[in-house]
Amino acid sequence: MYYLWNLSDRVNRNQNNMDINGRNFTKFQERLQKYEKQNSKEAAEKQHSKGKLLAYERILILFDKGTFEEIDAFVTPAAIDKGFGRMTHTYGDGVIIGHGKISGRLAFAYAQDFNVMGGSLGAVHAAKIIKIQNMALKMGAPIIGIIDSGGARIQEGVASLAGYAGIFYRNVQSSGVIPQISVIMGPAAGGAVYSPSITDFVFMTNKTSHMFVTGPNVVKEVLNQEVSFEDLGGAEVHARKSGVANMIYEDEENTLLGVRKLLSYLPSNNLENSPYVCISEPQKEIEERLREIVPDDANKPYDVKDVINYIFDKGSFYEISELFAQNIVIGFGRLDGKTIGIIANQPKVLAGTLDINSSMKAARFVRFCDSFNIPLLALEDVPGFLPGVDQEHSGIIRHGAKLLYAFADATVPRITIILRKSYGGAYCVMNSKNLGGDFNFAWPTAEIAVMGPEGAVAILYRKELSESEDPAKLKKELAAKYRNEIANPYIADEKGFIDEVIDPSITRKKLISAFEALENKHVVSPSRKHGNIPL
Repeated sequence: MYYLWNLSDRVNRNQNNMDINGRNFTKFQERLQKYEKQNSKEAAEKQHSKGKLLAYERILILFDKGTFEEIDAFVTPAAIDKGFGRMTHTYGDGVIIGHGKISGRLAFAYAQDFNVMGGSLGAVHAAKIIKIQNMALKMGAPIIGIIDSGGARIQEGVASLAGYAGIFYRNVQSSGVIPQISVIMGPAAGGAVYSPSITDFVFMTNKTSHMFVTGPNVVKEVLNQEVSFEDLGGAEVHARKSGVANMIYEDEENTLLGVRKLLSYLPSNNLENSPYVCISEPQKEIEERLREIVPDDANKPYDVKDVINYIFDKGSFYEISELFAQNIVIGFGRLDGKTIGIIANQPKVLAGTLDINSSMKAARFVRFCDSFNIPLLALEDVPGFLPGVDQEHSGIIRHGAKLLYAFADATVPRITIILRKSYGGAYCVMNSKNLGGDFNFAWPTAEIAVMGPEGAVAILYRKELSESEDPAKLKKELAAKYRNEIANPYIADEKGFIDEVIDPSITRKKLISAFEALENKHVVSPSRKHGNIPL
C-alpha cells in the first residue's frame, strides 16, 4: 500500500503548492488523480492475490527509499482502432521507467505493469524501455528490467515486434559496457524471452514467474502434449534444467533483495572497478582447517564450497546458477574487501568432471567477469571431461572449447589453485599457465598428469596386467607408483608449469598478495574486430 500512499502524497503536496502560488493547475491535478485511480486498491489486491506485487511496489523495494524518479509517467498508448480488441487509455502504457540509487549508486530500471493491458508491449511501451536503456548506457549505470508481460500487443501488429527488436538491439549494444539484469516476475512469452537471455543475469520468482517461447496452448495444439505453465517454463525448470535462470527466490521481495545484493559486487560499468567493502569480521590469514578438506583417498569427494568459505571474507560468497550444472561452482566472493569471480570444480557432483552444461555455465561467467574488470580465481579438481555417447554427440568438443576460449581471451588478473586432480585436456582448460594464467599454484595433494593413474597404468602396463596372477593388486601398486612419481605437483613445479606448491593453510594470504601484485596488469591484444568464440 506504500505505492498508493506515495501517489496520494504527490497529489496533496501539489495541491498545497497550488494554494500557495494561487495558480490554476486543475489539469495538472486531474492527471495525478487519474494516475492514482489507475493504481487503485482493487488493482493491488488483484496482484497480491496471485502472490505478486504492483510494478511500483517492486520499484520501491529495489531502490533506496525516496530516490526513485519516474520518467514518462503520463505517456499514453498509440491510438489503434482496427476493431481487434479495445485499447485502454491509461497513463504510462503499462511500464514504469526511471532512475534512482541502489546502495547509494545510480541505477536505471523499467517495470512492466500487468494490470495495464496485461503488461503487453506496444510501440509507446517499447519506446519507454528503449529510452531508459539509452540513458543507462549513456550514464554508465546498471539497468534492471522487471518483466511481467503477456508479450507483444496484438492490436499494434508489426509496431510491437519492431519495439522488441529495438530493445534487443540496445541489449546487445550495452553488453559488456553496463551490467544488465532481468527480473522475471510474471509471464515472459514469445519474443519477450530474448531480451532476458541477452542480459547478464536472470532472476525468477518460484511459482509466479514463467518463461517460454511457445506457451502450453501452442504446445497442445501443435504437438498434442499437455503441459502446465510451471512444468514448461517455471523458475525451477529454468534454474535446474535449461540454465536460463541464474537465481530463484520464493517470493518477490527476496528476489529484489537478491538483485540488490548482486549489484553490491559489480562495478557500474566496464571502466570502473567493483566497489570495495570494508570487512566487518576479518578472516584468518592462516587457516589450518584447509589442510584437512581434501581426503587422502583420491576417489573420495568433498565440498569445494568449504574451501571457498575458508579462503574468502566471511559470508561474502554469493553463488550464481547454484542449481544448474552443479559439477562446477561459480559466484562472487570478496578477498580482503575486493570482488573476485570464482570458478571451482565440485568433486561431490559427477566427480567434478566438465560436461557440456558446466562448460557453458563457467564460460559465460568468465566472459562477464572479464568484461567488468573482475579478477578470476579457478579452484581446480577435475579428472577430465565427462565421457559418453550423449556428450560427444551433443558437442562436448565445441562446448568445452567455450571455456577454453573464455579463459584464454580474458585479460583480467587470473589465478589458479590446483587442489587435487588436474588431468588431460581439462588441465589445459582450467586456466593453466600456458593458457595465460598469471599465477598458478598447487596444494601438495595435487595430481597433474595426462590421465588418472588407473587409466595410465592400464595402457602402459597392459601386457604385465594381462599376464599377472593378481592383476587387481598389481594395478593398485602400479597406480600408487604412477601417482607418486608422475602425477604429483613437484614435477610441474620444477618444470615451471606452476609457480609454487603451497601450504593449503596460507592460501588466503597467498591470494591476497598475488592479486595485489596483479592490480596494474595490462594486456595489449592483437588488433581485430572481435574473435570468433565457438558458439
